[in-house]
Amino acid sequence: MTWSLECSACVPVRTRSADGLPGVCESCGAPYLVRYAAAPRPEAKALLEGRPWTMWRYREWLPLLAGESPVTLGEGGTPLLSVPRLGARSGFADLWIKEEGTNPTGSFKARGLAAAVTRAVLAGAKQFVVPTAGNAGVALAAYAARAGARARVYAPATTPTPILAQIRAFSGDGGDLVLLDGHIGDCGKAARAFAAETGAVDVSTLREPYRIEGKKTLGLELAEQLGWTLPDAIVYPTGGGTGLIGMWKAFQELRASGWVTGPALPRMYSVQATGCAPVIRAFETGAERCTPWPDPTTVAAGLRVPGPLGDRLMLRALRESSGGAVAVSDEALTAAAEEMQTVEGIDAAPEGGAALAGAMELLRRGLIRAEERVVVFNTGAGWLYRA
Repeated sequence: MTWSLECSACVPVRTRSADGLPGVCESCGAPYLVRYAAAPRPEAKALLEGRPWTMWRYREWLPLLAGESPVTLGEGGTPLLSVPRLGARSGFADLWIKEEGTNPTGSFKARGLAAAVTRAVLAGAKQFVVPTAGNAGVALAAYAARAGARARVYAPATTPTPILAQIRAFSGDGGDLVLLDGHIGDCGKAARAFAAETGAVDVSTLREPYRIEGKKTLGLELAEQLGWTLPDAIVYPTGGGTGLIGMWKAFQELRASGWVTGPALPRMYSVQATGCAPVIRAFETGAERCTPWPDPTTVAAGLRVPGPLGDRLMLRALRESSGGAVAVSDEALTAAAEEMQTVEGIDAAPEGGAALAGAMELLRRGLIRAEERVVVFNTGAGWLYRA
């Protein structure tokens, strides 16, 4: 392997080989992060010329060996849209939306699950399991089908109906969907039990190291779309946090390798719903870990994550980047999603609405300045939430 795995929590740092089907750190249970033997040099940008506009154009930055083919449906390559009318209405001079709803399975989850399934299948996996608030289940069902593998998905019974229909459509006779009363944390317990009983690969958020590498392409792609520069601020709706963590990893790797230059990396801002805001509470109180949220409630299904495994990594990214965290109400995020749809024609998921509402609140508080270049992430397609 041209990469190894490094525990994100152990001191001194615990490392291990990437051989096999790694999960979390065997010593402390924290997520592993991929560390590469060498980063691509700046002149390697020339390799991008002529490659398809998918996330795999960055294969030198990803856990893929020479000659290996990924499990792919054409994920990545999503638009970065300037939104001047929306910006003017909201008070921003240079506002952009990264539109992840155009991914093959309708959300940014396609990136992480494509990478996780690819690496696991190459290591011999035949069966997968995941707990989901919705979109990760759709993505796993699709990529498992693409790989000729089986997938079991555990989802809350309150998951939006169109999302459940998509999971069933991709699963067919080769997989199954189990609905549970409760939230994604309850589904996570069931998924871990199923993995222990059957040997299925658990691709829960940060319980294997490769979903985060797929999400890292959000940052690689954004840098290329901006001419190998980076914005002043990124506003991201946060549930499990792999996108936030992955982008911060990407930006650090890009700067270390000389692919981007500049005095500072983007300030990273996390947005959650007021009905489930463990990251915001931990950030505001100075805590290093999140206290599980007792009764998570929000219309933004992807934000109903009461106790994210990646809490330490998210909080580290927010603080290292001099960013922050803000919670918004369901009323605010719903209104913001509708505004994205009617003003700019972007079919925003509730989570995307949360990011825009959060950006407006950050501007109101003076944490983002009106003249700064700000990128807001719409992480999924709105139609998946409409029955």
